[in-house]
Amino acid sequence: MGFVAGAVALGVAQLVAAVVNQGASPVVAVSGAVVDATPAGLKEWGIQTFGSNDKPLLVTGIVVVLAFVAGGFGLLARSRVAYGAAGLAVFGLVGAVAALTRPESGVLDVLPSLLGAGAGAWTLSRLVRRSRHDAGEFHSGGAARENVAAWTTVADGAGDREDSRTSPGPRADAPARPPVMLAGAALHEFDRRRLLTGAVVGLGVAGATGLGARVLSGGTNVVQARQDVMKALPRPAVPARPIPAGADLRIPGLAPFVTPNADFYRVDTAFVVPAIDPATWTLKIHGLVDRPVELTFADLLKRPLVETDTTLTCVSNDVGGHYIGNARWLGARLADVLREAGLRRDADMLLSVSRDGWTCGTPVDVVMDGRDALLAVAMNGQALPAAHGFPVRQVVPGLYGYVSATKWVTEIRVTRFDQDVAYWTGEGWAPKGPIKTQSRIDVPGEGDNVSVGPTTVAGVAWAQHKGIDAVEVRVDGGAWREAKLAAVPGPDTWRQWSAEVDLAQGRHKIEVRATDATGYTQTPVEEPPAPDGATGYHSITVRAG
Repeated sequence: MGFVAGAVALGVAQLVAAVVNQGASPVVAVSGAVVDATPAGLKEWGIQTFGSNDKPLLVTGIVVVLAFVAGGFGLLARSRVAYGAAGLAVFGLVGAVAALTRPESGVLDVLPSLLGAGAGAWTLSRLVRRSRHDAGEFHSGGAARENVAAWTTVADGAGDREDSRTSPGPRADAPARPPVMLAGAALHEFDRRRLLTGAVVGLGVAGATGLGARVLSGGTNVVQARQDVMKALPRPAVPARPIPAGADLRIPGLAPFVTPNADFYRVDTAFVVPAIDPATWTLKIHGLVDRPVELTFADLLKRPLVETDTTLTCVSNDVGGHYIGNARWLGARLADVLREAGLRRDADMLLSVSRDGWTCGTPVDVVMDGRDALLAVAMNGQALPAAHGFPVRQVVPGLYGYVSATKWVTEIRVTRFDQDVAYWTGEGWAPKGPIKTQSRIDVPGEGDNVSVGPTTVAGVAWAQHKGIDAVEVRVDGGAWREAKLAAVPGPDTWRQWSAEVDLAQGRHKIEVRATDATGYTQTPVEEPPAPDGATGYHSITVRAG
């Protein structure tokens, strides 16, 4: 009974949230509140350990806990329905408070949790009623009510009984009765059939409301909207340079030069991917500007669009990590829009805001220095995937994503670093986040068995907006040997490399380091991602034999 009531409560809450605000869903709101209250080090551990599965695992864990707690409410309701209903009310209140703590929340955001809790309490009450009925209903004349002591004996499985003074026990042919439940002065029997029927109906309601929430949330509409955008995407006014023929070495196991959209890493704070209709999307640019600007999606597509190949990297990427990907982006230059708004001299930060409330602080000077910082609308020739920012996101070469790559961007406030603090900066990360020169070995993999003799070692190196000039490898701490570099279309992408090393039989440690176009060679000093990006040589151990 408690589990079914909890399912109905959650389904109704999801349905109401789909109408009011997806972020007001109790599961989403509580999950977000849990993350906000989690220490930065534990968040980093979660990202490193679970990758893009961290949020689904947290949500699943919360739902599992809710299921067990709802079962507990059902047990409480056996003695008194009000106890179970009170438990559901408390959980509704927790969800409502969590919803109010979310960014840009409104008064209506309490409705999903409160209405869901109310629906759950009503369901629990109805199920308890269906599970019981007066014992006298089964006995003509209400004889069952005449002698409480006699009827408590029925709980032992006796059928219709004679007066205990004239009958030594139940008749052999008497049908077994289910246990009797005593509530106050009234006697009740457990009615399994009516309870199961009610439970099935309750689960049906939960499923229907959940499905309705999914439809109303706009998931299917976003699919259609992306298809419509694909048809409307204009040709770039400034096409990207053709990717050189030698940009991809096509070595098995080596990351491809262009990362497919489906394989592109995802790190963000959204528990539910925002479903945004391009027809209603707007971008507001205000703050330290002379002329505030508000753009629609149609306005953006009318602007001269630029196409560029840019590699994005997450600051959580550990040495040798895979929170990095390269794509061809299409969008309007952010610098052009800011010039039209009229930047004031004292402005040094762009505080961009995502639809899910996440904030990002981007240095103004980086955006305005001539690099292809975009308000992107397409990725690898397709409209942005929903999980990667549809309909519009920021792409800024040379900066880690936490200070540059706002997905689902809806607002940019021109401000100052000494006046505003972005989400991750408030968690202790560095405010500006330039990407550090790094390299990674993809082939062979850690712990692989390889043949004795010549072995191909290959990987990628990156130093966005500076470019990679050299990559070197060494075996077992020996001399560094220069690797062969693949071609690249510009300095904003990663660069593939390969080298041949001669391995004798046994275990070997292989290391890599890169030098960027400024002459800087990456440091061997190992540092974790926090607060401004990991450093150190990536190394693997293999066995030749």
